[in-house]
Amino acid sequence: MDYISPKEAVLKVKRWPKDSIAAGRRHTVGLKSDGTVTAMGDNKHGQCDVSGWRDIVAVAAGNVHLATNTGNAHTIGLKSDSTVVAVGWNKHNQCDVNDWRDIVAVAAGWRRTIGLKSDGTVVAVGRNNEGECNVSGWHDIVVVAAGDWHTIGLKLDGTVMAVGNNRYRQCNVSGWHDIVAVAAGYLHTIGLKSDGTVTAAGDNKYGQRDVSGWQGIVAVAVGSNHTVGLKSDGTVVAVGWNEYGQCYVSDWRGIVAIAAGCAHSVGLKLDGRVVAVGDNEYGQCEVSGWRGIQLPGN
Repeated sequence: MDYISPKEAVLKVKRWPKDSIAAGRRHTVGLKSDGTVTAMGDNKHGQCDVSGWRDIVAVAAGNVHLATNTGNAHTIGLKSDSTVVAVGWNKHNQCDVNDWRDIVAVAAGWRRTIGLKSDGTVVAVGRNNEGECNVSGWHDIVVVAAGDWHTIGLKLDGTVMAVGNNRYRQCNVSGWHDIVAVAAGYLHTIGLKSDGTVTAAGDNKYGQRDVSGWQGIVAVAVGSNHTVGLKSDGTVVAVGWNEYGQCYVSDWRGIVAIAAGCAHSVGLKLDGRVVAVGDNEYGQCEVSGWRGIQLPGN
C-alpha cells in the first residue's frame, strides 16, 4: 500500500462519504478492505450477525440513549451494487431495506434507517413518531445523519436540513452555511465547516456543544452526549459526557476516521487497525485485534 498521511486520507470531503467504522449503543462494526464486515459487542437482537455479508462499501449502526436500558440496535450495510442489507432489532421496520435501490450512503438512528439516493433524494424507514422520517421532500442532499429522534441532511450548497424532535433546538440548523459534514446525537447536532471549524446546535448539558474553539478538524462523530473531532494531523479531540472515559482520545495518533457510539469512541488508524475507549460492558471496545479495515477514500 502506498503511504498516505492522515491528513491526505481525510482532508478531501467527498460527495456521498462511506463510513468503514460504525458504533452503536453496545456494539462496534468494521468494514474490511475485502468488502466483508466484522462486529463486536452485544448481539441480543442479532445486530452483530454480519459475518455472511459480502461486497459491502459502507456500514452504519443504530444507536439508543444510555438511559434506555435495552440492547435494541441494528446494523446497516451498503453494498457495491447500491442495495442495502440490515440485521438486528426490527420492531419498527427499521431493517426493511431490502427493496432499496440506487443508494449511495446510509445512516442509522434509534429505531430507523436513512438512505441517500444518487439523485440527492432521501428515503427512510422506521419510527416516525416525531417526523424524523419525513425526508421525502428533500433534494440535493450529499450527506445524511441520524440522531435518536432527529434526522439531518447536508445539501450540495453547504446548507443543512433537519426534521424530527426539536425540543432542545437540535434542528435549528437552517442558518448554517459552508458545511461539509454533519453528525447527530441524542439531542444535539454538529456541523463541520469548510474552514475546519465546527458549529453545534441542541442540548449542552454535558458540554457536548463546546466545540467553538476547535480548529483544523476534518471529520466529526457524535455519541449520545459527547462529540469527537478528527484533526488534520491525525490526532483527535473530544468534549461532553465522559463517565466511561469515552472522551479520553488525546493520546490517539495516526487516526484517519472516527465513530462514536452511545458511550464509546472508535478510531481507525492509518495501518487499518482500530482503537476504542469508553463503555465496554459488552466488549464493544475489544477491537484491538481487528486488521485490514477499509481506509477512507480506498
